[in-house]
Amino acid sequence: MPPGPRSSHGRLPTLSTLILLLLLCGHAHSQCKILRCNAEYVSSTLGLRSAGSPGAHRGGGGGGGGAGGALRSYALCTRRTARTCRGDLAFHSAVHGIEDLMIQHNCSRQGPTAPPPPRGPGLPGSASDPAQPAADPCDFEKRFARLHGRRPGFLHCAAFGDPHVRSFHHHFHTCRVQGAWPLLDNDFLFVQATSSPVASEATNATTTRKLTIIFKNMQECIDQRVYQAEVDNLPAAFEDGSVNGGDRPGGSSLSIQTAHPGSHVEIRAAYIGTTIIIRQTAGQLSFSIKVAEDVARAFSAEQDLQLCVGGCPPSQRLSRSERNRRGAMTVDTARQLCKEGLPVEDAYFQSCVFDVSISGDPNFTVAARAALEDARAFLPDLEKLHLFPPDAGCALCAPTSVAALLSGLLVLWLCIIQ
Repeated sequence: MPPGPRSSHGRLPTLSTLILLLLLCGHAHSQCKILRCNAEYVSSTLGLRSAGSPGAHRGGGGGGGGAGGALRSYALCTRRTARTCRGDLAFHSAVHGIEDLMIQHNCSRQGPTAPPPPRGPGLPGSASDPAQPAADPCDFEKRFARLHGRRPGFLHCAAFGDPHVRSFHHHFHTCRVQGAWPLLDNDFLFVQATSSPVASEATNATTTRKLTIIFKNMQECIDQRVYQAEVDNLPAAFEDGSVNGGDRPGGSSLSIQTAHPGSHVEIRAAYIGTTIIIRQTAGQLSFSIKVAEDVARAFSAEQDLQLCVGGCPPSQRLSRSERNRRGAMTVDTARQLCKEGLPVEDAYFQSCVFDVSISGDPNFTVAARAALEDARAFLPDLEKLHLFPPDAGCALCAPTSVAALLSGLLVLWLCIIQ
């Protein structure tokens, strides 16, 4: 028989010891200890901040001091509590923050750790300090700013029209996806779009007819909530009839509201730094989201199929020839209609031209304009508002546009030779 597990003294653990360990593990699993990890890290770096010497912040060194030792201790603490912290936003935020700080301070992942902080009065800003109460655990932005000393980063994704998908990484695809496809699938949020063919099946064009959004249960903040919208049924409440996150202390951190019943719904999830807008236009549903980076990144390898993360798979993207097929309206007419509300001939404009020309429905101009305005409101960097994918517009360019481009090149060449 192979040797069993032994204690540090080389003896087999007794049955009572095993039972005690199981009880302790069960108690540890019932709560996430990330707040303790955060407090210990802040405590271990207070001396470094007050010292102010460059050497105190170097990642190397033979001892456990310095930023390197503190960060290695922080990382070790998060690894020990990882099993009980799955789905905890503060935990995922800390993990990503450690990676950033390791790079910033040029720290090695291997090496000594900082000694445990001495027990004493609570840290400034902790729950034990009545002068400065802890940040609301169900207010993501305030909690993140308190932990990291800066505002969180945000990402934007949208799906509208054919559907056209703008990913978190500013990829813009026109997709042929049919059936149910996940836009998002992470530890906090699941969004699924269901599409069906539009106009002639020969075009391979589809539109989103149904959206399902699941806000997953999150400790003291919210009970799980499910929102479902279909064409001609855009409810202003979750599936169970509620309009918030339930009776938990942070239930109000999830809310749903509408300014235009039946055509526009906005869902705000402050506990995960997320805002979602759903619209119905021209017999299709549009989806737009602003989400905290740490939330968007909180997914495992098994959750890798997300249109908002990777865009449409190559096999599901409409080719240039498919986008150039004859539709119910001429391209010239569609361009004139889209130009009224979309003066910049970017990806939104080209998407509008495609949707209007294929469907023959001028109302698709509204969907493209709304998607652009959502991007204007949600993007942290407006320099990335207008996208010009290399193959987005060529197939939809009218001959007059090509002629204008050639004329411009001729004028530029004349200016150079003079």
